Amino acid sequence: MSTALVSTNASVLPVPGDNLDHYLQEISRIPILSAEQEKELAVRFREHNDLEAARQLVVSHLRFVVHIARGYAGYGLPLSDLIQEGGIGLMKAVKRFDPSVGVRLVSFAVHWIRAEIHEFILRNWRIVKVATTKAQRKLFFNLRSAKKRLGWLNREEVETVAGDLGVSPETVLEMESRLAGQDLSFDPVAANDDDDAAWTPAAYLTDPAGLDPASEVEKSDWEQQNTRSLHQALQQLDERSRIILEQRWLADHKATLHELADRFGVSAERIRQLEKNAINRLKGLMAA
Repeated sequence: MSTALVSTNASVLPVPGDNLDHYLQEISRIPILSAEQEKELAVRFREHNDLEAARQLVVSHLRFVVHIARGYAGYGLPLSDLIQEGGIGLMKAVKRFDPSVGVRLVSFAVHWIRAEIHEFILRNWRIVKVATTKAQRKLFFNLRSAKKRLGWLNREEVETVAGDLGVSPETVLEMESRLAGQDLSFDPVAANDDDDAAWTPAAYLTDPAGLDPASEVEKSDWEQQNTRSLHQALQQLDERSRIILEQRWLADHKATLHELADRFGVSAERIRQLEKNAINRLKGLMAA
């Protein structure tokens, strides 16, 4: 099967930061690769260094990067930045993906996408949170110079700084604590076997919604594939069977057996039999 599905040229793909809505519309039009197409592209890239194959693998999975990035919107950083960082993780995953292992790229890439987003959040966490109010931003610039002269402030100095800047002593103490904080490595190497790696940011920084991106992306992928298979199978049924299934199961206002019996001029029992036969045939077509 041909893999030339991704017609969108990577060089003209919109950047999320330029126009996020347009970017989301563009990537939603990019077809999702089948397992066979994905494997063929991965083999071409891994064995022949085919950069066009790598590009198609990346662009066909950009919607999953967006799906994962949305789960981290609660950290106060622009979604466009989270998407771009996740895209870097996706490219790293494509570079390391081994199609012979037998897993889909999306399952393998989730770790790399999340890791890049986590790293970005941690790099910017103090920038976002160190000064969030007007008083704190005022303190941020003035307290840094005061601490260079005085070191840790005692109570009298705290009250003096608070009076000079027109803020409360509690605000001064909170900002002093924030300025004294140190950034943590995302995934530090343990100095010895006794170190508790469970307390590294890599272990506890999670999706604020409490969802597992890997499971959510795989579920979304599975649902989309099933929907496509269902519609393709419906088209292979005869017109009467297709109408019965659509009216009984897919319509907003589901028809009764008697309504369909009147429409086709048969008994309600005959409609039930046709419905049952159509469902069995549909299952067979989707399993093929």
